[in-house]
Amino acid sequence: QVQLVESGGGLVQPGGSLRLSCAASGTFPSINIMSWYRQKPEMQREFVAQIAMGDGTFYADFVKGRFTISRDNAKNTVYLQIDSLKPEDTAVYYCKLVDVRLAREYWGQGTQVTVSS
Repeated sequence: QVQLVESGGGLVQPGGSLRLSCAASGTFPSINIMSWYRQKPEMQREFVAQIAMGDGTFYADFVKGRFTISRDNAKNTVYLQIDSLKPEDTAVYYCKLVDVRLAREYWGQGTQVTVSS
Protein backbone atom coordinates (compact mmCIF):
# COMPACT_ATOMS: atom_id res chain seq x y z
CA GLN A 1 0.00 0.00 0.00
CA VAL A 2 1.04 3.56 -0.69
CA GLN A 3 -0.13 6.65 1.15
CA LEU A 4 0.02 10.07 -0.47
CA VAL A 5 -0.16 13.33 1.43
CA GLU A 6 -0.42 16.65 -0.38
CA SER A 7 0.53 19.99 1.11
CA GLY A 8 1.28 23.54 0.07
CA GLY A 9 -2.16 24.75 -0.91
CA GLY A 10 -3.71 27.93 0.39
CA LEU A 11 -5.11 31.33 -0.47
CA VAL A 12 -3.04 33.36 -2.91
CA GLN A 13 -3.62 36.54 -4.87
CA PRO A 14 -3.82 36.51 -8.67
CA GLY A 15 -0.36 36.56 -10.18
CA GLY A 16 1.16 34.79 -7.20
CA SER A 17 2.88 31.42 -6.99
CA LEU A 18 2.50 28.23 -5.03
CA ARG A 19 4.50 25.05 -4.73
CA LEU A 20 2.48 21.96 -3.98
CA SER A 21 4.10 18.86 -2.55
CA CYS A 22 2.99 15.25 -2.47
CA ALA A 23 4.89 12.88 -0.23
CA ALA A 24 4.49 9.14 -0.65
CA SER A 25 4.98 6.60 2.10
CA GLY A 26 4.53 2.87 2.44
CA THR A 27 5.64 0.30 -0.08
CA PHE A 28 6.78 2.61 -2.83
CA PRO A 29 6.72 0.96 -6.28
CA SER A 30 10.01 0.93 -8.14
CA ILE A 31 8.38 1.73 -11.49
CA ASN A 32 5.82 4.46 -11.18
CA ILE A 33 4.32 7.55 -12.66
CA MET A 34 3.29 10.43 -10.43
CA SER A 35 0.83 13.05 -11.53
CA TRP A 36 -1.33 15.97 -10.46
CA TYR A 37 -5.01 16.45 -11.10
CA ARG A 38 -7.38 19.17 -10.04
CA GLN A 39 -11.09 19.45 -9.43
CA LYS A 40 -12.93 22.72 -9.61
CA PRO A 41 -16.25 23.17 -7.82
CA GLU A 42 -19.03 21.23 -9.50
CA MET A 43 -16.71 19.95 -12.23
CA GLN A 44 -15.00 16.68 -12.98
CA ARG A 45 -11.45 16.06 -11.93
CA GLU A 46 -9.00 16.97 -14.69
CA PHE A 47 -5.44 16.02 -15.49
CA VAL A 48 -2.76 18.64 -14.93
CA ALA A 49 0.67 17.06 -15.32
CA GLN A 50 2.61 13.84 -14.89
CA ILE A 51 6.22 12.79 -14.43
CA ALA A 52 7.78 9.38 -14.90
CA MET A 53 10.75 7.83 -13.14
CA GLY A 54 13.12 9.04 -15.83
CA ASP A 55 11.81 12.60 -15.34
CA GLY A 56 9.84 12.55 -18.57
CA THR A 57 6.98 15.03 -18.19
CA PHE A 58 3.64 15.63 -19.85
CA TYR A 59 1.26 18.53 -19.30
CA ALA A 60 -2.33 19.39 -20.02
CA ASP A 61 -2.78 21.96 -22.76
CA PHE A 62 -4.17 24.60 -20.40
CA VAL A 63 -0.92 24.65 -18.38
CA LYS A 64 0.76 26.90 -20.98
CA GLY A 65 4.10 27.10 -19.22
CA ARG A 66 2.74 28.23 -15.87
CA PHE A 67 2.98 24.83 -14.17
CA THR A 68 6.13 22.80 -13.58
CA ILE A 69 6.11 19.26 -12.23
CA SER A 70 9.21 17.75 -10.68
CA ARG A 71 10.12 14.92 -8.36
CA ASP A 72 12.67 13.97 -5.76
CA ASN A 73 13.06 10.20 -5.95
CA ALA A 74 15.16 10.10 -2.79
CA LYS A 75 12.22 11.59 -0.88
CA ASN A 76 9.45 9.85 -2.86
CA THR A 77 7.95 13.28 -3.37
CA VAL A 78 6.47 15.06 -6.36
CA TYR A 79 6.05 18.81 -6.65
CA LEU A 80 3.91 21.15 -8.68
CA GLN A 81 5.12 24.70 -9.06
CA ILE A 82 2.32 27.01 -10.18
CA ASP A 83 3.20 30.53 -11.31
CA SER A 84 1.08 33.44 -12.47
CA LEU A 85 -1.93 32.02 -10.67
CA LYS A 86 -5.36 32.94 -11.97
CA PRO A 87 -8.76 32.79 -10.26
CA GLU A 88 -9.67 29.93 -12.61
CA ASP A 89 -6.89 27.86 -11.06
CA THR A 90 -8.97 27.66 -7.89
CA ALA A 91 -9.50 23.96 -7.25
CA VAL A 92 -8.62 21.04 -5.05
CA TYR A 93 -5.35 19.63 -6.33
CA TYR A 94 -4.82 15.90 -6.05
CA CYS A 95 -1.73 13.75 -6.36
CA LYS A 96 -1.86 10.35 -8.02
CA LEU A 97 0.67 7.57 -8.15
CA VAL A 98 0.46 4.72 -10.63
CA ASP A 99 2.24 1.48 -9.88
CA VAL A 100 3.07 0.54 -13.46
CA ARG A 101 4.02 -3.07 -12.72
CA LEU A 102 0.87 -3.90 -10.73
CA ALA A 103 -1.43 -1.53 -12.63
CA ARG A 104 -2.64 0.06 -9.39
CA GLU A 105 -3.24 3.69 -8.65
CA TYR A 106 -3.30 5.64 -5.42
CA TRP A 107 -4.71 9.07 -4.65
CA GLY A 108 -4.01 11.65 -2.02
CA GLN A 109 -6.68 13.52 -0.11
CA GLY A 110 -6.15 16.76 -1.99
CA THR A 111 -5.03 20.26 -1.11
CA GLN A 112 -7.17 23.35 -1.68
CA VAL A 113 -5.81 26.17 -3.82
CA THR A 114 -7.81 29.38 -3.82
CA VAL A 115 -6.80 32.31 -6.01
CA SER A 116 -8.56 35.49 -5.03
CA SER A 117 -7.86 39.11 -4.30
